[in-house]
Amino acid sequence: MFLKKSLVIISCIISIALSAQSKEYEVIVPELKNPWGFVFLPDNSMLINEKSGKIIHFKNGVKTTIKNGPEIYLRGQGGLLDIELHPNFTENGWIYFTYASSIGEGRGGNTTLMRAQLKDFALINQEVLYKASPNSNRGQHFGSRIVFDSDNHVYFSVGDRGNRDVNPQDLTRDCGKIYRLKDDGSIPSDNPFVSVKNAKKAIYSYGHRNPQGLVMNPFTNEIWSHEHGPKGGDEINIINKAKNYGWPKVSYGVNYSGTKFTDKTYMKGMESPIHYWTPSIAPSGMAFINSDVYGNWKGNLLVGSLKFQYLSRCIVKKDKVFKEVKLLEGIGRVRSIEQGLDGFIYVGVENLGIIKLLPQ
Repeated sequence: MFLKKSLVIISCIISIALSAQSKEYEVIVPELKNPWGFVFLPDNSMLINEKSGKIIHFKNGVKTTIKNGPEIYLRGQGGLLDIELHPNFTENGWIYFTYASSIGEGRGGNTTLMRAQLKDFALINQEVLYKASPNSNRGQHFGSRIVFDSDNHVYFSVGDRGNRDVNPQDLTRDCGKIYRLKDDGSIPSDNPFVSVKNAKKAIYSYGHRNPQGLVMNPFTNEIWSHEHGPKGGDEINIINKAKNYGWPKVSYGVNYSGTKFTDKTYMKGMESPIHYWTPSIAPSGMAFINSDVYGNWKGNLLVGSLKFQYLSRCIVKKDKVFKEVKLLEGIGRVRSIEQGLDGFIYVGVENLGIIKLLPQ
């Protein structure tokens, strides 16, 4: 009898220990529908972009809706998208947003970069820094992520807007590009196409399909991006000045019907991805682990999967993805990823909220 009770107690202890070990996350901000982007303010509160157009301030369990947000063109994949703080936010208070807007030429909408400041839970001093044109009624491929480099240039991505055979390879047209501006929206004099006749002067790189990941590699100061392929061919790229990333001339993907639109995965003069997925995982959100919280995970790259609903931990060696490990399997559509001020990784999951990834 004593032996049986002891075995039961031991079994319970093991069960509790395994349960504790298997807990991968903690919900921090519940009940969010589509947290497309979020950022931490210096006081550790959060600003969260809901794709529907609502900007939420979250602190100590309290959600407050920010007033005077931009007017959003809500269609398909378009809406209120990314959010990022200026590197000198504590001095200047600038917050940067990407969103779909109907202002400007043509019917429909297109991706816009705006900056504003926050006062008494309202946006003030709004300035539109760039508006992709023309507008389109198509609902796909708006991009769009924001990142700053060490010189305070702001980079942002705009997808091809579903017009793959025209926009990505044409320097005179917006869309299918990654752009670089000074923080006030002016064009840097050393942008690669400033002297090219009729080219869009803000373009930094081109030949992109739909980049929904854009980060600064904190270990190399390189800009890394990922983008959606069609049926197969999602990519991770290191973004370099003036480079052509090939879409749709080269791809590891095929049409959604299964037919081919190109038979080439490589062409001279076009950049090859450092990693690709076939089948597509539908990547969204991207962050490097740059803290000691997760032990030997430091230096790993995290990428969210919308399609398969997990977080991919990419082990990177010499600018190549050496191995992938799936985390948070089945949690839901992973939309956004950020490292917090405390060194923990936070993940925005559709129809769940923002969660904290716990060390395993």
